[in-house]
Amino acid sequence: MFRILRCKPAVSHNRPCSRGGSSFSNMSKDRDENVSSTAPAREKRKRSISDSAGRTAAERKLAHADYTVGWICALKIEYVAAQIFLDENHQAPEHVHPHDDNNYALGRIGRHNIVIAVLPNGEYGISSATGVAKNMLSSFPNVRIGLMVGIGGGAPSSKHDVRLGDVVVSAPRDGTGGVFQYDFGKAIQDGTLRTTGFLNQPPTFLLTAVNGLETDYEIHGHQLEESINGVLEKLPRLRRKYARPLPTTDRLYRSSVIHPLHTEERCANSCGDISSNTVIRADRTQEDDNPAIHYGLIASANQVMKDALIRDKLIKEKDVLCFEMEAAGLMNQFPCLVIRGICDYSDSHKNEEWQGYAAMAAAAYTKDLLFRIPPNKVEEENRIIDVLKNVFDGVEKLLSVHYDQEHQNILRWLAPIDFAIQQSEYIKIRQRGTCHWFLASDEYLSWLKSDNQTLFCPGVPGAGKTIMSAAVIDDLLYGRYKDDASVGISYLYCDFRRHNEQKTNDLIANLLKQLIQKQRRIPDCVQILYDEYNEIQKRPSLTELLEALHSVSSLYSKVFILVDALDECQETDGCRKSFLSEILKLQRETNVNIFATSRFVQEIADTFDQSVHFEIRAKDEDVQAFLDSRMDRLPNFILTKPDLQNEIKTKISQLSDGM
Repeated sequence: MFRILRCKPAVSHNRPCSRGGSSFSNMSKDRDENVSSTAPAREKRKRSISDSAGRTAAERKLAHADYTVGWICALKIEYVAAQIFLDENHQAPEHVHPHDDNNYALGRIGRHNIVIAVLPNGEYGISSATGVAKNMLSSFPNVRIGLMVGIGGGAPSSKHDVRLGDVVVSAPRDGTGGVFQYDFGKAIQDGTLRTTGFLNQPPTFLLTAVNGLETDYEIHGHQLEESINGVLEKLPRLRRKYARPLPTTDRLYRSSVIHPLHTEERCANSCGDISSNTVIRADRTQEDDNPAIHYGLIASANQVMKDALIRDKLIKEKDVLCFEMEAAGLMNQFPCLVIRGICDYSDSHKNEEWQGYAAMAAAAYTKDLLFRIPPNKVEEENRIIDVLKNVFDGVEKLLSVHYDQEHQNILRWLAPIDFAIQQSEYIKIRQRGTCHWFLASDEYLSWLKSDNQTLFCPGVPGAGKTIMSAAVIDDLLYGRYKDDASVGISYLYCDFRRHNEQKTNDLIANLLKQLIQKQRRIPDCVQILYDEYNEIQKRPSLTELLEALHSVSSLYSKVFILVDALDECQETDGCRKSFLSEILKLQRETNVNIFATSRFVQEIADTFDQSVHFEIRAKDEDVQAFLDSRMDRLPNFILTKPDLQNEIKTKISQLSDGM
């Protein structure tokens, strides 16, 4: 069975951002007074309950520069929860950056203007979060606070009684920013937690606000449950999905109990809730916060954590409180605070029933936090995009070096032979002024303009077929299509002395190699092959190489394949026949033009019987140009006699007979 490898060209956007000021002069004066930073925190939270879900009749429209708080969500339920807790909705932006595909909700919480963005539908993880953050900063360059708010998987332990519906807030530990990225594949393979990076620490005043809110909760308790119930009373249609589920649905299964594969049954039915399968925990009392708020490390990777044994090992190793997928994508891109409502226990017993409430709990906490932050503290912060400008530049240079090195490694692995060296040598040999008759011929010009055409150029030995091939390659690469990234050019010089290096797989791999050299990033289909085979020191099959060649060819509007000296392509095991068959098949399925030269070999000529044939011969003007360049090497008595020189050139041209 064939695997279908589809390639996507990697695209990088460097988006300039204009500087914008921050203004709160149009904010509601009454609201400012109500939520003065000197007012008691509990009073502010009470007002936040009554204000949430209450909307002004006419939504206000503010300038992009008025938005200083960026709030990113990964899922629709998180996006809904965030909007529910806005004190005021604002009109959607009329315009965003040309390359910004984000969807935005705008509004106000307290005295802060908020821009909320959600990841594209069906896309999760590191790369998607990175794209959303960059787009947000492009369209709203005045953002100074970053918040990543949503749901995550809990990491319960004897030390931390993490339960469904609780909230985990990223907090710096041991000099880290509170969120670290780990190698998921390595964790699954051998259970080790290989840290691959840390999230930039959020601004100090934001961490101070977190500490102040934690202290307030410690003294007075919080009102998150009341806040959630308050907004749901105003929006009853959301209760079924976003209200707190029954306590009996919060089951923590023992790590050894694994949810059966390929079943959609609820855990209560398929796994049971008997004491031998579950961890017995005491009910929370009125003296306990419920939901509880936890502060500490959040682990982020590119896949969902759903192995309880691995989870427990990583908890023991790093004292992790939560596992999630998006925050690592914001590393060094969008320094932010990460707030996660717990919807499952990072095991095989995934629990969608708690996702809505977990999203609500995280959003409610975030609103409480924003009420503690005075607007002037936000305005005093540098814009995130300014803070990161130097980081972006430095990272871009480092990534460029890294990707260039990796790019070269993959190219060498794919095909060690570099035909560019031969091309350079042949161009040096080519006499200036030669080959112009061919490059200006109707046959050649028609081949250039046509689609899916083959130009077959046979010739006798010594006719100059290889130099002509080099001239055509040079004309395409450094002449007509020098700056056209939409056109792919790939060429081969067959050589009977290198038969062992020029089997069908080798030739196809080299065509593929040259086509991906023009790509800024290695296409996915080639990267997959490299990742699969490089470490085990194996080569892809011919079928896999052909699939990749087809996929990469489709990235271009047109591809030129040039093959010199087909007669020197080895015939052993049907190599030449197989190779010709495959490139002609590629031509039928993609927009490929083929140029080929060969001595007069009937089998090769028959293969191209439907193609344009154009014999290559040494033209008199080429011979004359060559001889002119060598006349200075003749004895002096000839150099003083122009008539004798012309006679010599004429005689040699006649004797050459197209060679």
